[in-house]
Amino acid sequence: MIILRILLFPLALLYGGITALRNKAYDWGILRSYTFPVPVIAVGNLSVGGTGKTPQIEQLIRLLHPHYRIATLSRGYRRKSKGYWVANDLTDPSSKEAIVGDEPYQIHRKFPEVTVAVDADRVRGITQLLARKPQPEVILLDDAFQHRRVKAGFYILLTAYDDLYCDDWMLPTGTLREFTSGVQRAHMIIVTKCPPNLSELAQQKIRQRLAASVPVFFSTIVYEDGVYDGQNRRAWSSVNKADCVFVTGIAKPKPFLEFVGATESQTLRFPDHHSFSTQDIERMNREFAGKTVITTEKDFVRLYGKGLELPLYYLPMQSQLLQHENQWKQLIQDYVGTSTRNR
Repeated sequence: MIILRILLFPLALLYGGITALRNKAYDWGILRSYTFPVPVIAVGNLSVGGTGKTPQIEQLIRLLHPHYRIATLSRGYRRKSKGYWVANDLTDPSSKEAIVGDEPYQIHRKFPEVTVAVDADRVRGITQLLARKPQPEVILLDDAFQHRRVKAGFYILLTAYDDLYCDDWMLPTGTLREFTSGVQRAHMIIVTKCPPNLSELAQQKIRQRLAASVPVFFSTIVYEDGVYDGQNRRAWSSVNKADCVFVTGIAKPKPFLEFVGATESQTLRFPDHHSFSTQDIERMNREFAGKTVITTEKDFVRLYGKGLELPLYYLPMQSQLLQHENQWKQLIQDYVGTSTRNR
């Protein structure tokens, strides 16, 4: 692996140089960035996948939705459609996940009163959202830290505890999409997927390593004490773990599998955003007859209604700050409450 990284190092320098030149073109006004007359919060990362962007979007919704009309916008990764779509406008429940993608559909299911849109062209997507009646008062951009055509008013940069951006390198040697100098665009950094007992001293050491000039927060994953089949709740303590198979199709399933205590023989892993095929469903029906399938919420929306003959449940999770939640809330609320136009 080390030899491969050395061989790929020139490509990483080339890729990093291209992205740096592109960023400078936006910084200098050679390429145009668009602003909009509503607060826009962009959530993203410097690396490829696996930092917990969707739970952070949901955390923002919980904070802001009681006070503002919220819309979310993402590209809808691996959806079977193109262009601009709004989950709320679709009438066929069986087609929503395919049209908008698994993560937007998950948000739509949990927060049906929030406008959930997808469009790879974020400028067009925001323009379309602002043409809706009533108009959204706050727009949350998912995975948009590198989408420089939109100049958000507030940037939240995520980095995973076990894969900090300061320890990473550019693609293809590492997983960074741009040099770490991109952190300068952030108004806030959240270190995600931390151990729940991470000490203040350990947090301070990470802050020093990140060398950031903006507030740094730390969050952990919290699982509910219950599983759901889409309609009914079942206490997690009542589930016989020995009769379960744990199915995942997410980038980093380790926290989920550790929480449920899955053994290797009970685990069926698929790639991130995996689209479950008829063959996959038939295999599960055949190999795990009599078992109960426990999966993540994101995987549930891609498995539900696909002909799985086994009982299917998902385990909900949330992102929760370890400390300084009031400070986090105040920073977000101050931006949204005082902003009438992004700058």
